[in-house]
Amino acid sequence: MSKAWIGLENAPEGSFKNKIHGLGLRLLSRVKPAEIFLRSITKEVTRVEVIYPSSLDARLVRRRLRHVAMRGKIIHKKYLYGSISMLPLTSSFAVLPLPNVPFFWNLFRAYSHWRALQGSEKLFQLVSDSSITSATDKEENDQNDSRNESYSLEPYWVLKPSEELENLARHDNDDDGLSQSAIKRICKIYDLGTNDVIKYQRLG
Repeated sequence: MSKAWIGLENAPEGSFKNKIHGLGLRLLSRVKPAEIFLRSITKEVTRVEVIYPSSLDARLVRRRLRHVAMRGKIIHKKYLYGSISMLPLTSSFAVLPLPNVPFFWNLFRAYSHWRALQGSEKLFQLVSDSSITSATDKEENDQNDSRNESYSLEPYWVLKPSEELENLARHDNDDDGLSQSAIKRICKIYDLGTNDVIKYQRLG
């Protein structure tokens, strides 16, 4: 699949293969950043670091991340089976004298959903550990509110409330959420892909 993709990428400008490569890029641009994030979580990951606006409650942040992991498990398992079920059908297109784009696309999507499913399960395991829940609850119930202090819940969690992120979120809101300028500044500070973040905002 990688060799076929490289061949399309290196095809002469304006050729049929070059146009197929452009189609592939447009399809790839539709993959949600949440899926890319979950794919990046490997079995070797043993620690989660979360930076969030200081006005948010740490428990809400954990619950949201747990929801992302749980939803990922359900969605990517469903689409993994769907992509695999399409492989026998799309493989029959190999008899045509054209690159078998449907087969390669379904093969890529099956692999992508499998990786995202693995990442969802790993993330869910990290955020659902009972000892972490009890440790965090104890921290949250402390009289000295820890919102404005970073604290580590070994060995799985590092929660980091950020005043800078809070200020950006508070002062750069518009009717549709964060403004484009705020998103760009946040992406620059935290080394995020601006286009992916904006695309995810629109999808949301």
